[in-house]
Amino acid sequence: MDAVLVDSNVILDVFESDPHWLEWSTTVLERLSASHRLVINPVIYAEVSIGFVHIEELEDALRAGRFVLEETPREALFLAGKAFLAYRRRRGPRASPLPDFFIGAHAAVRGLPLLTRDSTR
Repeated sequence: MDAVLVDSNVILDVFESDPHWLEWSTTVLERLSASHRLVINPVIYAEVSIGFVHIEELEDALRAGRFVLEETPREALFLAGKAFLAYRRRRGPRASPLPDFFIGAHAAVRGLPLLTRDSTR
């Protein structure tokens, strides 16, 4: 089964019932879950955890959404650091934090499509 890395913004749309994005995110996740493993990494896990009081609640929600936690490969961690450094040297705006580079590098190194609604980054 193929896998897709799901960005936290899509997951949070569903978990927080975002009035603008809920329908789109739910539809895409349901469609993809029929043929793909929905993968998250530790950065996405941490970003999503902010909306929960207890880890058990988060774990239950992730399990119900069929999200699978995958460790970030070391090659991706290395690539994220190098990409972030190049970005900062080009004087990229501080609005793109290092965690976004971890997520993008993970997808790139594993050859996974990245499901996000933040297409500018």
